[in-house]
Amino acid sequence: MTIALIGASGNAGSRILKELSDRGHHVTALARHPDRIPGLPNVTAKQADVFDRDALAALLKGHEAVISAVHFTASDPGLLIAAVKASGVARYLVVGGAGSLELAPGVRLIDGPDFPAAYKEEALKGAAFLDRLRQEPDLDWTFLSPSALFVAGQRTGRFRLGGDQLLVSDQGSSISFEDFAVALVDEIEAPAHRRQRFTVGY
Repeated sequence: MTIALIGASGNAGSRILKELSDRGHHVTALARHPDRIPGLPNVTAKQADVFDRDALAALLKGHEAVISAVHFTASDPGLLIAAVKASGVARYLVVGGAGSLELAPGVRLIDGPDFPAAYKEEALKGAAFLDRLRQEPDLDWTFLSPSALFVAGQRTGRFRLGGDQLLVSDQGSSISFEDFAVALVDEIEAPAHRRQRFTVGY
């Protein structure tokens, strides 16, 4: 497939980029600093400004799917959604956050007393982004939330998928950037969560 990846040089973005390249997809890797994007097969690095809707839409045009892997506090969901819609690309997948996942019905992780203050602004903006997507009548979107601990690790290909509830195991709630990338690319290749949020964890 031909896929545009916004935020291709970040922690999650760089792992998604490698997973896409390893599976033979053709990727336009977009970042503020394209020189930070590694040279990989079938990857074309380009500079992008997520706050320039028209220029971003022009870069996205012609792809089969767009992935957004940018921090919520460093972007504007309205602009990103508008750029995707203006580009005419059929599918939009978002690297989501864990804060909006539920600990119990109607009780979000971000609302718990132990949620780290340092991550609260990012988590609130991520939750607002998800709400915004759910109000889009026509956009074919998917929002993939990681587990509570989202860190560098190994690509095992072994994980669980869930819906709106936080996944927790005996070892806590975690997923590696590498396995998150596997789950996201699986969803691109075999869509099972169209116009839905889902989550991945061990």
